[in-house]
Amino acid sequence: MNQKGLARETVARAALDLLDEVGLDGLTVRRLAAQLGVKSPALYWHFRSKQELLDEMCRQLLEPDMGGPRADESWQEWLTRRAHQYRRMLLSHRDGARLVAVSHPGMTVGRKFEAELKLLTGYGFTPAQGLDAISTVSFYTTGFVLQEQASLARQSEVTPEYLATLTAEAPTTMAAVTAIGTPTSARAFTHGLRLIIDGITTSLTRPSPTAQ
Repeated sequence: MNQKGLARETVARAALDLLDEVGLDGLTVRRLAAQLGVKSPALYWHFRSKQELLDEMCRQLLEPDMGGPRADESWQEWLTRRAHQYRRMLLSHRDGARLVAVSHPGMTVGRKFEAELKLLTGYGFTPAQGLDAISTVSFYTTGFVLQEQASLARQSEVTPEYLATLTAEAPTTMAAVTAIGTPTSARAFTHGLRLIIDGITTSLTRPSPTAQ
């Protein structure tokens, strides 16, 4: 296959598949070229750098789930649903949160974000309040999944010996985990998200803080 036989989207989809196999640290242009059965220069026909490839991978992940509220959906319900969809998307690929954190998806996603922000102003947000709301929820979700995926990668470290030590030396922590699960559970994500949404609701009645 030569470079003209490859589509940009095809290369990015293959890179996402390879990401699941080798992780972000193991993803290289040379490895991807071998996966596609081409030489490395063929990929630079479509992407000038590895970062440009990562940006396109990020765009493919983010774009499908973006959109406005459903009929009769409050902004709280919309942002909550949006966050849960975003978390599922990040978890759908190995190192998904790291990929998004180090990439810029470009103006295709930027235009969709602009549309979402305009929709929030229809609920009474100022543009600044809307930007703060969406960014806070998005950054919380990305950060949570970064911790979640890192914890999954370290699962082998949670040995019976480690648990016995934790039970003996941190009984309060173990009591909490026994009662509600780990801090990286789906329940924990939902709880933290609810606190954020409640905080945004309260903040709308207060003057916006001045920039520092």
